[in-house]
Amino acid sequence: MAGLGVTGAGIACVILALFMAMPTLATVYTVGDTAGWATGVDYSTWTKGKTFAVGDSLVFNYGASSHTVDEVSASDYNTCTVGNAISTDQSGATTIPLKTAGTHYFICGVVGHCGNGMKLAVTVAAAGSPSGSTTPASGSNKTVTTPTTSTSTPTTTIETSFSGVVSPVVEALVMIMVAFFMLVVS
Repeated sequence: MAGLGVTGAGIACVILALFMAMPTLATVYTVGDTAGWATGVDYSTWTKGKTFAVGDSLVFNYGASSHTVDEVSASDYNTCTVGNAISTDQSGATTIPLKTAGTHYFICGVVGHCGNGMKLAVTVAAAGSPSGSTTPASGSNKTVTTPTTSTSTPTTTIETSFSGVVSPVVEALVMIMVAFFMLVVS
């Protein structure tokens, strides 16, 4: 009889652990939507209403022979300085996974394109934390902060790996289950 109690509690703990490991949703944003990564697009307007989080991705679509995607420092972003990129790609279809919180800066490395507005700054929030979208205004050192009150529809939502972030309610339930399990075992 005692064996059934231990087995039942063990099964309950396994089921609870599976519920805790629910996959998180990440968003894949197509930069510039249908316009893509091109001159003549206002990327400050494009970011309004969007909340970027760790785990999301940016997809840049552009003509491979026409543009590049360079991740740069804030200083190089503000001055449109080319040649000092943190990373660069010119494949025509660049996907940038947003792995760290903070502001990430992107410009086109073709001389003159950044100065004509081909630059993007996205502020990435830690996974699971609510945040507004903060974007430096194009051609300026000022920062424009947009609270996330609108409900913009992202391009695509996909399931990704387990986040490891557990709500306090789930933590309390786990503690109760562990205590129950310990009582049943002893």
